[in-house]
Amino acid sequence: MSKELEKDIMDKIKTGQVKLKSKYVFLAEKLGLGTAFALSVVLSALLFNLILFYMKETDNLQYLSFGRMGILAFLESFPCSLVAAFIVLIVLAGYLITKSDVSYKKPFGYFAISLIVFVMFFGGILTYTQIAEQIEKGNHPFNKFLMKGSLEMRDKGIAGIVFEIGENYLVVETPHGLRNIDLIETNKEKLPKIKKGDFILAVGDNKGYDFMAKNIRVLDKKEMPIINRGIDNKFKPFLGNSLNEENIKLLPPQLMHFETQEKECIKECFDKGGNPKKCFDECIETAP
Repeated sequence: MSKELEKDIMDKIKTGQVKLKSKYVFLAEKLGLGTAFALSVVLSALLFNLILFYMKETDNLQYLSFGRMGILAFLESFPCSLVAAFIVLIVLAGYLITKSDVSYKKPFGYFAISLIVFVMFFGGILTYTQIAEQIEKGNHPFNKFLMKGSLEMRDKGIAGIVFEIGENYLVVETPHGLRNIDLIETNKEKLPKIKKGDFILAVGDNKGYDFMAKNIRVLDKKEMPIINRGIDNKFKPFLGNSLNEENIKLLPPQLMHFETQEKECIKECFDKGGNPKKCFDECIETAP
């Protein structure tokens, strides 16, 4: 450093134009940066784990088995909020790297790739723990992201347990209560053999209280654990282990996906011994 430059710096320090920071301030800033970086990496790995859990435990990936017809249902049920939060945290972690001393040692691309690989690896390791299951069951902020996407009503897809079978309809138990699946638009030649108690997945269009199915598959209940738990949480507190011909008469209105007046009408119809489909049709047709 030349004497002139040294003198210039000393003059600025004396006049207050340049202020020196304590080493403790530098240390605090470094610790804060490191903590924020570590937290963003850990949360990114956790979110990646939840995304994997969501895709494995819900109906989302199953819609792709319907080919082009299932793409809209897949996109509709895709965990956008989880993925968006994951991307934000990855970007934040990358930004924090650029503010650290290590960013000068190697190209940013090297750190970015290393960060993504580490997050995905750590997130994959978390799949061998029960952390995602505990988040699903508990009252956590992540639970709202997870359950909002996994159990919300679909416009292009539906999953549930078959309770009643008719010539052109199915009544199914879903996480939203009893739903009617209309089979009029379904190709009967491709329709699988369905029996009461089967777990089904359908693609089509949601129209009022009816779901107009275009294609249906029968699946193993184990393929969609979250949907099954959603159905259990909806029905078990009121009806016990399963819905049957007897306890359906005790079905409370909140387990039906209809308007309040329609629910009351259906409940009265059940009390008189009417079957679900008949009660659904009569009450919907007479509703103002």
